[in-house]
Amino acid sequence: MAFIKEESEDVKIEETFTVKQEDLQEQTDLTEENEGSKQEEHHVKIEEKTFLQTDGILKRRDKNRFTCTQCGKSFGRKYILKIHMRIHTGEKPFTCTQCGKSFSLSWSRNLHMRIHTGEKLFTCTQCGKSFTCSSSLNQHMRIHTGEKPFTCTQCGKSFSLSWSRNLHMRIHTGEKPYTCTQCGKSFSSSSHFNYHMRIHTGEKLFTCTQCGKSFSCSSSLNQHMRIHTGEKPFTCLQCGKSFSKSSNFILHMMIHTGEKPFKCTQCGKSFSQSSLLKLHTRIHTGEKPFTCTQCWKSFSRSSYLNQHMRIHTGEKPFTCTQCGKSFSQSSHFNYHMRIHTGEKLFTCTQCGKSFSCSSSFNQHMRIHTGVKPFTCLQCGKSFSKSSNFVLHMMIHTGEKPFKCTQCGKSFSQSSHLKHHTRIHSGEKPFTCTQCWKSFSRSSYLNQHMRIHTGEKPFTCTQCGKSFSRSSYLNQHMRIHTGKKPFTCT
Repeated sequence: MAFIKEESEDVKIEETFTVKQEDLQEQTDLTEENEGSKQEEHHVKIEEKTFLQTDGILKRRDKNRFTCTQCGKSFGRKYILKIHMRIHTGEKPFTCTQCGKSFSLSWSRNLHMRIHTGEKLFTCTQCGKSFTCSSSLNQHMRIHTGEKPFTCTQCGKSFSLSWSRNLHMRIHTGEKPYTCTQCGKSFSSSSHFNYHMRIHTGEKLFTCTQCGKSFSCSSSLNQHMRIHTGEKPFTCLQCGKSFSKSSNFILHMMIHTGEKPFKCTQCGKSFSQSSLLKLHTRIHTGEKPFTCTQCWKSFSRSSYLNQHMRIHTGEKPFTCTQCGKSFSQSSHFNYHMRIHTGEKLFTCTQCGKSFSCSSSFNQHMRIHTGVKPFTCLQCGKSFSKSSNFVLHMMIHTGEKPFKCTQCGKSFSQSSHLKHHTRIHSGEKPFTCTQCWKSFSRSSYLNQHMRIHTGEKPFTCTQCGKSFSRSSYLNQHMRIHTGKKPFTCT
């Protein structure tokens, strides 16, 4: 008795086997492989004898069909049903003597053995590539011919492999037959399930030969290798920019197309990435899933938590190569670098003034618009800057969080404390380049410099007289107003 004789019988087997992706490949191989038929023939004969003793498990539906009692699937031959039962029982009677891996079919074991022997009997006549089994060669030939014989009945999409079509069909059916026993998450393909399981096991099978870094899946290793090789195989035809990852290339293309397929159901805002939509929805839900274990403050993004943790750890990973100053956030580092480069990206359209960061630009624009969005609820006074608003609130609360360690005097601002400590230390860091006189504050130096320059920037609007200091102008204005603020007691 031959294991498989006719092509029509091969097709029946292919149609009746639905197994995980590893077995799907075995299924494809089964339709074309007749190797090891003598061994399989002997195996089948033994199984036929066993079948006669197990009709309580395997029942015959009609004269020519045999039905599985577990899933209801039927087969034209009883030995195929017996092989099918191994899917349910998990039985893998054929073991590799080299590595101990087990298989449910003997020819699957035989094919596997070629990995160890390196035997590749089937060679492509077009490109010379060799394969361990004829089915792999037949599949490969479709790359050259462009043949895609397997078509989705729902959307018409075609595939070169039957199991690729079967996996695709699960998009339409929503079927996710592979469920994680640890967390309950389900997957439509066994490969995704296997990758997921490595999260729980921590298994990382694929190691970089250059730096030793390990990965849980081969695709991640392939992407990583491009860091070492510098390869960027995905190129934009519109602007010529290249990418090492296809996902980054796809996102880039949306800049040109303007495509934003992910829409918020609450406010209608659209996004180019599903991850951005997910982050956005937390604004509406108020969800903050990332919590600091030190102070229990919560955040909507993991990146915000990571930044916050640096307050506790004191970590400042971003260091300026020019002056050595370090920063806890990359954005602060980028702003700082513009001091050295002199780069000012943000320009006011009203007066042409430029700024190195967007926040300074936004604050400046309020001078033109007159917007003062920060209002004190106690006295109604409004401010254009949040920092000025916070300082103002301390007047009402009386809060003075910055205390001198020498005399105990408290201040509402750290800058005021810094100036005060110079009284104790005698430090005068600001020196006049003309006469070398030193001052404890930069404002004092600026006032002094007007002696040398003769500059008088404060002008009386009544008589036109000018002064070097604002205090001198205020005193002068009392001549015109007649104001006498100081009374003898």
